[in-house]
Amino acid sequence: MHAGATVAVVSFEGISPFHLSVPCLVFGEDRADAGIPRFDTCVCSWERGSLGTRAGFRIEVNRGLEVLAGAHIIVVPSWHDDLRPAPPVLLEALRAAHSRGAMIMGLCLGAFVLAEAGLLDGRPATTHWHFAAQFAHRYPKVRLNADVLYVDDGTLLTSAGTAAGLDCCLHLMRRLCGSEVANRAARRMVVAPHRQGNQAQFIAMPVRTVLQGDRLSELLDWMSQHLDEPHSIDALARRVGMSRRTLTRRFREATGTTVGRWLQGQRLALAQRLLETTRRSIDHIAVESGFGSALSMRQVFAAVLDTSPSMYRREFQGFVR
Repeated sequence: MHAGATVAVVSFEGISPFHLSVPCLVFGEDRADAGIPRFDTCVCSWERGSLGTRAGFRIEVNRGLEVLAGAHIIVVPSWHDDLRPAPPVLLEALRAAHSRGAMIMGLCLGAFVLAEAGLLDGRPATTHWHFAAQFAHRYPKVRLNADVLYVDDGTLLTSAGTAAGLDCCLHLMRRLCGSEVANRAARRMVVAPHRQGNQAQFIAMPVRTVLQGDRLSELLDWMSQHLDEPHSIDALARRVGMSRRTLTRRFREATGTTVGRWLQGQRLALAQRLLETTRRSIDHIAVESGFGSALSMRQVFAAVLDTSPSMYRREFQGFVR
């Protein structure tokens, strides 16, 4: 399921224009000239007609919730900050869609709507960290992980706030269409091509602008170009003239994750791209991407992607040129 799949984005009175625009931007834009498949995307609501937004302007919504009955992907991009109950007609439509196998995404506070529908009971999920305590209290059956950017649990996906919704949508595009397609879409939108879901939501300091001469930025660039080499924290600390403790702290402040997780994410993304776009052997790709052996790469693919490198290649063999 990718090109031609239908995407229904649920809107409501008082929605944030940014949150509404995220799935529309990722799935609804025509980028055929860049080889990016277009999804048949529409905005719908149980409140047809003119809907107000938080920004003061209004939008016209002409499609009702009946479109959810045939949509392959359904996105609830946000919800009201007062966390009011969702209308029963929406909850029932989501339950019906889930029963027939549709993918359903709850971005930011949209996760509350999925939880209210009972779809997340016993399953992992996330939401905006600021509302995590209320979520956990209201939905104790959900396995909430408030520390991550997004959670992919098969046909149910949830994300943290704001930009994490964009990460989650690009992740789903990557899953459906391959990493090269998702990377091209990200480049068109001038956003980071891939942030793993297990990265931290809250970063103590903003990601710094990459400046010439900034030691950590230069280190990240160097590591990206040398993923096939082993990297101990002590060796990296010596390279930038920092103590192990200082490097560990500054790395987390800047990236929101640990050195080990960052390296694994970069190596995994490189391996995915090589599996999709080259005919190189799995053993060769494992070495080139820094896993060292095909066994190590298979273990990471199984743990993170729930598949094997060979199965991943077969799934995306149509993208190999």
